[in-house]
This record gives sequence, C-alpha cells and structure tokens, in this order.
Amino acid sequence: MLMMNEEFLKACRKEENSFVPVWYMRQAGRSQPEYRKLKEKYSLFDITHRPELCAQVTKLPVDQHGVDAAILYKDIMSPVPALGVNVEIKTGIGPVIDAPIRTMEDVEKLGTIEPQKDVPYVLETIQLLRQQLEVPLITFAGAPFTIASYMIEGGPSRDYHHTKAFMYSDPEAWFLLMDKLGDMSIAYAKAQIASGAQAFQIFDSWVGALNAEDFRHYIKPVMNRIFSELRTEGVPLILYGTGARHLLQDWNDLPIDVIGLDWRTSPREAREMGVTKALQGNLDPSILLAPWKVIEEKAKQILDEGMEEPGFIFNVGKGIFPQVQVETLQRLTAFIHDYSSEKLG
Repeated sequence: MLMMNEEFLKACRKEENSFVPVWYMRQAGRSQPEYRKLKEKYSLFDITHRPELCAQVTKLPVDQHGVDAAILYKDIMSPVPALGVNVEIKTGIGPVIDAPIRTMEDVEKLGTIEPQKDVPYVLETIQLLRQQLEVPLITFAGAPFTIASYMIEGGPSRDYHHTKAFMYSDPEAWFLLMDKLGDMSIAYAKAQIASGAQAFQIFDSWVGALNAEDFRHYIKPVMNRIFSELRTEGVPLILYGTGARHLLQDWNDLPIDVIGLDWRTSPREAREMGVTKALQGNLDPSILLAPWKVIEEKAKQILDEGMEEPGFIFNVGKGIFPQVQVETLQRLTAFIHDYSSEKLG
C-alpha cells in the first residue's frame, strides 16, 4: 500500500487536522476535459463496467486537483438492476425507469442483491484503486427514499407527487419497499467496504422534499437501521442531501460520523442548531464561475466557520457541474490547504 494522506479520515473522526481536507462532489466527471473526451467513446455504463477505466476516471481529479479523498465514479442507480428493475441513464435527463413501481405487487416482485455476482466490476474497481491511491477512497449508495423516488416516478421529478402519494396511501407497501431498499444498501455497502472502501457516503439527494414529521415516521427508521448495521464496519459514515436543513437535528440523532451540508446552511448555523457531528460542505458550486476574489472570500468564510471546531471537511454544497474550470478547482484546493494550515498551524 502507498503512504496515505489521512487528513480526511481524521476530520471524519473529529480529530485535530494540520489543514482542512477537501474533496468535491462530482469531482470525477463532467468538468474534466479528459472525461468529456472519454464520453465521446464510452457511456457511463461502459466506464463503470470497465474497472481499469473506472479507476482512471476516479483517480484523475485526485492527481489533477490535489484533493484529499477520492470518490468512486459510479451512479447511485448502479445496484438497482439487481432487484429486477430496468434502469437507463439518459444523457441530460438521468435515471429513467420504463415500468415504475406503483403497487404492493410491484414491491413484492423486487429481488435482492448479491454484490459479488451482480456488481463485481464495482468491487474490482475499489480493489484496484486501493493499490493506486495515496488518499482515502470514499464509496457510496443512494438512500432508500431517493432510490424509491426514481423507481416510483419513473425518473427525475420536481415535486415527487407519485412518491408521496404511494407513501401516504399504501404505507404497508411503502415500508416493505424501504425494507428491501435498506437491505440492498446494507449489502452493497458492506461489499464495498470489504473490498477496500475507507469511508461510505449515503446520498439522500431528494429527502428534503419531505417535512420533518414525515421523515421521522416514513424514513428515519430505515436510515437508522442502515447506519446501525454499517457502524460495525469501522469506516466513517457520511449522510448528504439537498434542501434538508429542517432535517439536520434528526440526522444528528443517527449513528453517523459526518453530515454533508448543502449551500443553504453554513457550518456555524448547523452547529447553532445543535449538530454535533463532523461537518462537510458547503460552497455553492455556482460561485466557481465568479471572479477569483469572490471565490476566495466565500471559501475563507466557510473555512473560518468550519475551523471553529475540529471535524470539518471542505466540499461543495452540490455537485461540480461541467462549466467549472479545472484551473479554478486547482487554485481553490491550494488556497484551502494554505489558508487552513496557516490558521491551524
């Protein structure tokens, strides 16, 4: 194994850092010219099913930007076909499912995942990366609510009407679906960790569409079960979602290590709300298109708040998008390291 930069893992554990570690959601992919060139030849499906190519895409931003963690390049829907659901990732749209789940019978038909058989390419990519990386490898899964929203809506949604209607009108089928997706998440995560993942993030991208009371009743039990099962695996556990400020206190109750903040909630605000977990976030990625002076000011503000307590990881509050320049991320990463090391020094 190569020498490891452990600043990210130390921050997850709320240990003292010599500088604030940084990585960027969607750092591997659309903002990189090399990736866009690959996509002229290969689809997302093609890349994720070729471990050497997928490892190359995952490692590229680590080498290019100088970040302190890698995140496995794949899609949150990668394990879903193992359940018997046909998913197509359409460019410019996202996951599309031709036969959405709408009844108890649809839920009962869902199968189970056997990661070594169903997603061996994911596990092989992780094993390859552990031989190549000098920073920790984060892997991930989609949370049951977010995965269910795609399965029920048939694709991305702005309002989640079908998902909420299913949840309210047939709670028995809903909780069975949560159980099945919870089982999938646990099996999938454990296989990734066994293959060498050093941290695990669950993306509950769309759970902010629910109010806090509905989250506690319909979602929190399965999230608690997932994280409780994964606690014994010995790696930091991270939870992230957008528009979830009103859920942060409930998230803080879960057996996790790190809460990912979107751009709407600053580190100081989260702590004032009673959040005691390590924090990750929260630069609005749109700012990365602004002049450098603006980027630096915003980054400095986030760093100053984040460093008020141990356990802070700099990130964007939502994924990097294609228009962001490689040079901007390189300069930002260097600034985060230099500014925080001087302050923490």
